Amino acid sequence: MATLLHIDSSVLPGEASSSRSIAAAFRKAWEEQHPEGTVVYRDVAASPVPHITAAAWSAGFTPADAHTPEQAAAFAERVKLIEELEQADAVLIGAPMHNFSIPSALKAWLDNVLLLGRTAGETPSAQGTPAIVVASRGGSYAPGTPREGYEFVQNYLEAVLKNTLGLDLDFIVPELTMAPRNPAMSELIPLYEASRERAFEDATTKAKTLAKHLAA
Repeated sequence: MATLLHIDSSVLPGEASSSRSIAAAFRKAWEEQHPEGTVVYRDVAASPVPHITAAAWSAGFTPADAHTPEQAAAFAERVKLIEELEQADAVLIGAPMHNFSIPSALKAWLDNVLLLGRTAGETPSAQGTPAIVVASRGGSYAPGTPREGYEFVQNYLEAVLKNTLGLDLDFIVPELTMAPRNPAMSELIPLYEASRERAFEDATTKAKTLAKHLAA
């Protein structure tokens, strides 16, 4: 039975969030393929994981038998998150663009699971695990657009998830999500709707394809 680790990080609830809605479509298609499977779900916006402290960070470079009580407690929380990542057969992350970057709650999760010598380094412990990221954004930051240089979500997550943690990374990118809410973007609503429809189709297709691959 396959296990999907699903992380949501948008501050917006339910259907108000494009990343949540599209990730939910992926998860639904996944669960249809794996009715006996397991989904480990973390909403790091609603239930934030602890930000890295000096104790949590230093514990990662200190032998367990030398941990102070504070280090031991902080590191235990990190290990719980790390084990969820290591035990997952696939990872699904909702990563909306907040002020050109990822939400701070998602950054806190990444800071916890990235541990040199275990999840990072020469042989990352989750290396090769498929990871799908729904990287929604209010405008367009695609190559050739005026704000191309402000795209710090995909670039950053590729550096961390793919190049550091060794995950097999793929993106779904719904754009122009602010068009229905911002009168200045009203003429872009048809492009937003087309991007959203493609994203939902991608989510369903990628979930089914990945599920079949893991079942083979």
